[in-house]
Amino acid sequence: MFQHHLLLIYRNFKRYKNSFFINLIGLSAGLSCALLIYLWVNDEVQKDQFHANRLYQVMGNEHTAEGINTVDGTPGPLAEAMSMELPEIEHAVTTSPTYWLGKSKIAVGEQLAITGAGKFAGPDFFKMFSYPLLTGSADQVLTEKNTVVISESLALKLFKHTDVVGKEMVFSNTEIKNENHVLIAGVFKDLPESSSDQFDFLVSLDVLFNDGTYQKWSNSGPNTFITLKEGEDPAAFNQKISDFLKKKGQMTSTLFIRPYANSYLYDNFENGKMTGGRIDYVKLFSLIAVFILVIACINFMNLSTARASRRLKEVGIKKVMGAHRSTLILQYLAESMLLTCIALFVSLAVVELLLPQFNTLVGKELSLRFTGTLILTLLCITVFTGLLAGSYPAFYLSGLKPVLALKGKLNLTANALWTRQGLVVFQFALSILLIVAVLVVYKQIAYVQSKSQGYHKENVLYFETEGALQNKVPFILAQVKRIPGVLNASSIDRELLGDLSFTFGDFNWEGRNPKEVIKFQRAHVNADLIETLGIEMAEGRSFSDQFGSDTSKIIVNEAGIKVMRIKNPIGKIFSVWGKDLQIIGVIKDFHFESLHEPVRPMFLKYAPLRTNRIMVKASAGEVGSVIKDLQAFYAKYNPGYPFQYRFLDQDFQAQYEAENRVALLSRYFAMLAITISCLGLFGLATFTAEKRAKEIGIRKILGASGLNIIYTLSKDFAKPVMVAIVLALPLSYVLTKTWLDSFAYRIDLQLWYFVAAGVLALLLSLVTVFFQALKAVGTNPIQSIRTE
Repeated sequence: MFQHHLLLIYRNFKRYKNSFFINLIGLSAGLSCALLIYLWVNDEVQKDQFHANRLYQVMGNEHTAEGINTVDGTPGPLAEAMSMELPEIEHAVTTSPTYWLGKSKIAVGEQLAITGAGKFAGPDFFKMFSYPLLTGSADQVLTEKNTVVISESLALKLFKHTDVVGKEMVFSNTEIKNENHVLIAGVFKDLPESSSDQFDFLVSLDVLFNDGTYQKWSNSGPNTFITLKEGEDPAAFNQKISDFLKKKGQMTSTLFIRPYANSYLYDNFENGKMTGGRIDYVKLFSLIAVFILVIACINFMNLSTARASRRLKEVGIKKVMGAHRSTLILQYLAESMLLTCIALFVSLAVVELLLPQFNTLVGKELSLRFTGTLILTLLCITVFTGLLAGSYPAFYLSGLKPVLALKGKLNLTANALWTRQGLVVFQFALSILLIVAVLVVYKQIAYVQSKSQGYHKENVLYFETEGALQNKVPFILAQVKRIPGVLNASSIDRELLGDLSFTFGDFNWEGRNPKEVIKFQRAHVNADLIETLGIEMAEGRSFSDQFGSDTSKIIVNEAGIKVMRIKNPIGKIFSVWGKDLQIIGVIKDFHFESLHEPVRPMFLKYAPLRTNRIMVKASAGEVGSVIKDLQAFYAKYNPGYPFQYRFLDQDFQAQYEAENRVALLSRYFAMLAITISCLGLFGLATFTAEKRAKEIGIRKILGASGLNIIYTLSKDFAKPVMVAIVLALPLSYVLTKTWLDSFAYRIDLQLWYFVAAGVLALLLSLVTVFFQALKAVGTNPIQSIRTE
């Protein structure tokens, strides 16, 4: 029987070649898309899942005048205090964010320094995080002062082997400016790709706490992690620690914990509540994969039911010979499953070919490894697709009455016609939804790119002081400004975009409401920074060496003046960190964060000796020569250190990396969805033209024009597409508006976005049908009439 079914399936595939290849292409494209998205989604959801249970990160809710701001920075003494005062805690550790030591220079002896990422960590780090140690004990490493634990690959780079315990290593960084000599206490296995945090070495916490800055309860920045004892309730623990900082004199912040395994996917908070994060894109692309698979399955359903009239006698004879309906259902489901299996093998080959390009798009290193999980997933997707595609045709064809089937009569019920039309409506509605999404995302990204940021990012590059040039900013700037093609140069203590520090509550001015909590971003800068970046002054002046020492002066942005609610701010005193600083200027607001965030209050303090990033503005067309001269300068005055630089517009683009990838991927997915939909419409139009060949021939003989015949064939296909447009546009408005609401600065939704998507879908469908109608018009009517 199985062999008989296979033979019938083969004959049907061979007989209906057009339908077979249309279904094969559609299903292969759908499965390829689903598989690529699965690989990406699986990589995302596996992040940090390998750590032991009961590992939590302590978060803070800052209650400011603008609302609740959720941060992961906490006071340095918090971990030790919580461990001593809260019996629910098993272990607690303080670490620094990885970006603090993200570009450290590491050296051993006289060898050239290499770059590596590191972080500071307390002694309980390896008791809590599931990073295996190759040498050293979790109870011992990081307990002694001035010690470090390094990765296996770093040990091999520095020493060519991993037997390195007790050896000395030197590291330096712009955050920790002096060279630090530390002893290696252990080696950990290289971090897996599934770890969201990637670092090469861990330094004992005493090095960070050396100057006492981060041992104050008034300073935040380090991260705090805890593990709870077995059986402890996280919700009850959250209630207990909510006011923990108030006992330490921090009256404006409350604490809570979140599972560390959730921190990668659920990283967005609004007004103190978790609102999603990367998980939103995981859900979005998972839904897109399902949509495209469903669109491909709809093609199979429609083409299978449309050609039912060609299989009437087959159904009738089998039923007369005693075949049960279940047998016929099994046959048609087997046909669908076999086609899906063939499509699966085609899609595997396609994915293998496309994976390098896909990795470039998503910024990952995904691979097609046939693990047990992947094989099981492939089987589930194949079975789901095969059953979904074949279910309706199987139940529809097997339900035909044998007498009518043998007579070649097909009485289509209203339900059958509505079902087929409904499937076309559904797949085009999904396609239109994706088209609108692509258009809106594209317009928002274009708006972000074109909107004035309040500074000039073009032709601006920066590099960090290090090695022999450490703490020699005046000398560097004097030399750099002499380079031909350099328009201006200055320095700052941090990356301009997304890396400004903040001060929270330790400032004052005349007329301030002491009960109002305000947070100011801040940066230490040099003279000419405002001019180098093209930031506009609203009033007052910028920092300059012509006025003597400006170290007791600050410049505030317009958002800062607004929250301070002071008139005529020039000359007013702003007290911060126990010092009185005079406001000498107000700069117009510029976006030092992405457009997801509003411009926040900030001030610039003149402190040249605390700056370490040199910002260089080059003439247009001379950037290449400027870089060559900077490399020569670096080689002369800082031998042994490679000249490493970045462009400011690179940092700008990095702020919208996720949006740019979504825009690009959505474009491809929308094209794929509309292509598969039109492919199915092409198959239906082909079949309809063949079925109505005699009718077309008679109409032509009776004098019908070609345009009239094309209209007659096209109108039946235009109707479901029009219905799809009516249904899809309101839904697309709601979804795109929700996405745009995540931006503080966004485009307005225009009517033409939705009209354009609908017209595009309608035109593509009509063009698809038009070619088949044109072919039917060109057929000799005598041959059409003779056709049975």
